[in-house]
Amino acid sequence: MAFVAGKMRFAALAALMALAGCQSGGALDLGLGGWGTKKAEPAAPPAESITADELRAYCPRVTLRSGTAFYSTYERGGDGDRNRIVYQASITDVTRSCRYDGGMLNMEVAAAGRVVPGPVAKDGTITMPIRIAVVRGEEVLYSRLHQHQTAIAALSPATQFVFKDPAVSIPVPTARNIEIYVGFDETPQKKR
Repeated sequence: MAFVAGKMRFAALAALMALAGCQSGGALDLGLGGWGTKKAEPAAPPAESITADELRAYCPRVTLRSGTAFYSTYERGGDGDRNRIVYQASITDVTRSCRYDGGMLNMEVAAAGRVVPGPVAKDGTITMPIRIAVVRGEEVLYSRLHQHQTAIAALSPATQFVFKDPAVSIPVPTARNIEIYVGFDETPQKKR
């Protein structure tokens, strides 16, 4: 019985080999990779590798400066009157990414938040004054006020926004004593 089974296996293998010889490319392609006449696909370029030093590199923390997470805009002459608010904005999340290059610490700082239309809101584009500041103790290493624009709809309950400053750059710090602050600028916005 074992002899017959072995003979059948041999016959099947011989038939497959004979078929392989009939293939136009001269090889048996069973879809097992590397056996057929297909050319090998070029290897994908190696992914950008990250070194252990880069993983451990210092990236300063980013925080919202106290009192700068909310911003309200009023129609002309209505400062402080809840019924004359054009919009109220809030920053709800902040983050950053760091990259060392040529003796500089380059960072992209981002903030996310939402804008809620007030009672006198109109459809259109609003401008929010967002400041990024990088400090070491009392020393200001970087400070920039951005006029970030976002479209709002007067009848919308809220609009989300994301703001990024990709160009924050300071000399490589010698100690881990750097703070990044994000927030709405405290100076009043121009009246409409």
